[in-house]
Amino acid sequence: MTILFDLDGVLLNTEPQYSRFWTQIGRELFPSHPDFADSVKGNTLQHIFNTWFSNDDVLQAELRRRLREHETQMSYPFLPGAEETLITLQSEGHHTAIVTSSSKPKMAFVLRQHPHLPSLVEHIFTAEDAPRSKPAPDCFLFAAEWFGITPKECIVVEDSENGLRAAREAGMLVVGLTTTTPLDIVARYADFIVPNLSEISINDFSNLYSNA
Repeated sequence: MTILFDLDGVLLNTEPQYSRFWTQIGRELFPSHPDFADSVKGNTLQHIFNTWFSNDDVLQAELRRRLREHETQMSYPFLPGAEETLITLQSEGHHTAIVTSSSKPKMAFVLRQHPHLPSLVEHIFTAEDAPRSKPAPDCFLFAAEWFGITPKECIVVEDSENGLRAAREAGMLVVGLTTTTPLDIVARYADFIVPNLSEISINDFSNLYSNA
């Protein structure tokens, strides 16, 4: 059994901190678009730039600077059950990886606070590993290829709508968390729904995989 975990909103409680950042950017640059922060959730920074700030290199550089400054000041706490789930899956011989839209520089900030995180999974895939951002399925398909398995042999754990759409588009089983996205949206894409990883057991993962 191979389980692919998103990072923000699944393993780490960082989405509220990112939402504050992008909400402020939305207020400054897109005052008529109050849900701007939700629109960019789960996307790589490059995808956000291509979609909202294309052909403006100066603004992109300024936003990149502001985001990096914000990330240096962020905390990266584990969500309930996240660390324990990774440890238990590893101890029972299951394959796990992190598949995130975060960049390698952002991951460096995470690893300063959690230097042991790479030891809890077999690999960490970042934004640089996939040509297209979520909701495109590229990142999950690349992870399956890296493990040498088919998409149907993977379970994805996601929280954002873009991530859930990407997992469904990849043809993988989907565990949806309601940590950052309303239940009615998560239910459109997920095969199994829980509030957070403290509410799912290894048997739940196994049953989902076996009954697919």
